[in-house]
Amino acid sequence: MKILVLNCGSSSIKYKLFEMESKKVVAQGGIEKIGMKGSFLKLTLPDGQKVMLEGEILEHRAGIEYILGVLLSEKYGCIKSLKEINAVGHRVVHGGERFNSSVLITDEVIEMLNECIELAPLHNPPNLKGIYAIQELMPDTPQVSVFDTAFHQTMPDYAYTYGIPYSLYEKYSIRRYGFHGTSHRYVSKRACEFLGVPYEEQRIITAHIGNGGSITAIRNGKSIDTSMGMTPVEGLIMGTRSGDVDPGVISYIMEKENMGTKGISTLLNKFSGVLGISGISSDMREIEEAINSGNKRAILAMNTYNYRIKKYIGSYAAILGGVDILVFTGGVGENQAVTRSYACKNMEFMGIELDEKLNASVRAKEVIISKPSSKVKVVIIPTDEELTIARDTLEILQNKN
Repeated sequence: MKILVLNCGSSSIKYKLFEMESKKVVAQGGIEKIGMKGSFLKLTLPDGQKVMLEGEILEHRAGIEYILGVLLSEKYGCIKSLKEINAVGHRVVHGGERFNSSVLITDEVIEMLNECIELAPLHNPPNLKGIYAIQELMPDTPQVSVFDTAFHQTMPDYAYTYGIPYSLYEKYSIRRYGFHGTSHRYVSKRACEFLGVPYEEQRIITAHIGNGGSITAIRNGKSIDTSMGMTPVEGLIMGTRSGDVDPGVISYIMEKENMGTKGISTLLNKFSGVLGISGISSDMREIEEAINSGNKRAILAMNTYNYRIKKYIGSYAAILGGVDILVFTGGVGENQAVTRSYACKNMEFMGIELDEKLNASVRAKEVIISKPSSKVKVVIIPTDEELTIARDTLEILQNKN
């Protein structure tokens, strides 16, 4: 059985085709710069070789048609007919309060997804474009929606409620939703499998740290709090996002800079975070290079970034009443030893003892990086959101049949 996983962004489409019996990826790649000059499809061949195919890709339907054409092609393809694809799983960013698990896509579900657009105006429309394209191009193929927000729907009301008039929640559904749920769910379960402990009996903190980042507190297999809020801007300092900011600062900037709502949203989403503090880059590798050259703002950006991560880990240890497992994942979490080291330093009081030598020597693989004497197991678990989407799609397909 083959399942195609699609992740449609505003100007990009990432895809992976899975052979579900072996969980093997038989094709993968992505389209960049949709609707812009210089759009291209980059794919990875089974031998690891990368191939770039340039072409004018004006919108998402054309992009998905291009991907399907490549999957069928003699030169780069791996299927002879689209009927070999049994189902398509979509990453959908925001499911609001309506969806607490992955669902088979029906006309009713599409209607509900359209209602969620105002909660994620940048993310949900391209997700829907992917769904519509598959409806047109592969009308008989079942589709499944897997939500970034669904895993966090188990948060208690006191964790997701903002300190604003309750009537605004009732009118506009303003509350904390959280994101990266597919990743937090995957790595927390996988960590327990890796360590050989029962998932439903653990207190886990998962740190998904990349260009975007969030931390989640998980008790007995359920998310009880997470650092992102109604939008992915809240919480950690990220590559280009500000993370937590005093709302008074926002109104002050708007007044001083004569800025409207779109302008302040762009500032907080695209020009803040590590990029904003350093003035150099949102890429932590470039920040590390600048630190090595003695750049003071790069040092400040790194310290501020790491400090916020540590602060959230400490606060989530408090609400969990202790921690059994701390998981690092995401591009930075899996690869940047200095951030993991900072987050775990002087945390012996809460049972974290990092093996600094081991931590400095490993990247992007499943490994325990705490000392044998550490009460808290600290692990690196590379995330696999696409596999989780494929598994959910398979499960829903089997239940349907």
